[in-house]
Amino acid sequence: MTPEAEPRDYPFWTFEDLGLFIGSVIPVFLLAMLAVQLVPLKRSAVQMVYQLLIYLLLLGVLYLLVAWRYQQPFWRSLGWRVFRLPFLCAAAGPVLAITASELGVLLKAPPIPFIEDLISDRRSLFIMMLFLTVFGPVFEELVFRGFLFPLLARSLGAWPGILLAAMLFAVVHGSQYRWQWQQLSLVWFAGVVFGFVRYKTGSTAAATLVHTGYNAAFFIGFLVLRMPVALDK
Repeated sequence: MTPEAEPRDYPFWTFEDLGLFIGSVIPVFLLAMLAVQLVPLKRSAVQMVYQLLIYLLLLGVLYLLVAWRYQQPFWRSLGWRVFRLPFLCAAAGPVLAITASELGVLLKAPPIPFIEDLISDRRSLFIMMLFLTVFGPVFEELVFRGFLFPLLARSLGAWPGILLAAMLFAVVHGSQYRWQWQQLSLVWFAGVVFGFVRYKTGSTAAATLVHTGYNAAFFIGFLVLRMPVALDK
């Protein structure tokens, strides 16, 4: 898997742009919170709509910083390009999930509560599936491996960029996993693999495919082991 060579001035965005993106997070969260308060929603749908609004608004900020500010193509600038061996990337996600599960057993990682908490019926099950296999991987890989990783790699080198981006990726998931160090260690490990795939292929789309397969494997495991209990609540 030989990555396509990047231009010398890539990435063209700077740490100032990163600071602007980080500075937009709190206003975006507040705006999304206000929006879900103004629109009548079922209790089970509030959290998912809130999360979707955050994704869309932050992607809007990213678009302004990358495409509008520098007059560059958005998707290609963030590494969304065709890559070799897509079937290998598709298979890597489930393999990574199995490996992470084995590591979780060794670390005695507590169970993940948030999936079960957000599923109450078949509709919420379908929406959760979309979040885990489409919305979440696309958004997170565009931000962490498309936007953040190239900036860190240019300044620190490829491997420090991979490791640091994965660390920040794990921190962002902290509240979701109730700051359980075992679970966050597994998220960091997965982030390292996603970053490695991004580096070796030169494609954020490849990292997203691995991320999707990883999440899908865990979700299927949840369906097999815990779904009947969740729907009986």
